Amino acid sequence: MSVGVRRAVTIATILLLALSSAADAASSRRRVKKQEEAPPPPTPVDKRDRVVNAPGMPFNGRAYWQAAAQCGGIYFKLGAIHSDAAVRAKVIKPDPAAYAALTKNADTARRSATSFYEAAERFLIADRKVSREEAVVVYDPVAAASGDRVKTVEAAATAAKSCPELYQTCHGAYPQACSERSLPN
Repeated sequence: MSVGVRRAVTIATILLLALSSAADAASSRRRVKKQEEAPPPPTPVDKRDRVVNAPGMPFNGRAYWQAAAQCGGIYFKLGAIHSDAAVRAKVIKPDPAAYAALTKNADTARRSATSFYEAAERFLIADRKVSREEAVVVYDPVAAASGDRVKTVEAAATAAKSCPELYQTCHGAYPQACSERSLPN
């Protein structure tokens, strides 16, 4: 075999190795991204926790406090997204109408988040007999993880689609924990 042929075979081998490594890295990144986007498995339900009993609802079988914390985190993130957009509509590209609408949406989302956070606290305090501070420590990671998964208004709206129904179910079954008749509009 001549030197030129060996050199060509060596270069071709190196290129094949480089391309296969790049393809492996890309597929690995896709797997990692899919794993990051997938919701974390629900925390095991404590026997003391009251459980959502609403067949057909995505929260069915989960502890009320977990479902409420998840919805609270989603609405909190939605409020933050609207607030950021409102700041841009006020400062960067002044648009008074957009600013007013975005500010109203942010306030509504924050009030909804507060309703869910209060429900999560009330369930943990009543079911597990913990203090308010301890309840926050328990539900906060669930809420934060749920909020971190949504990046856009559309994703947050999709994720929060079943939350009003959850709140209505909660209010019907446990009006002391979910004291609002409905979420803010």
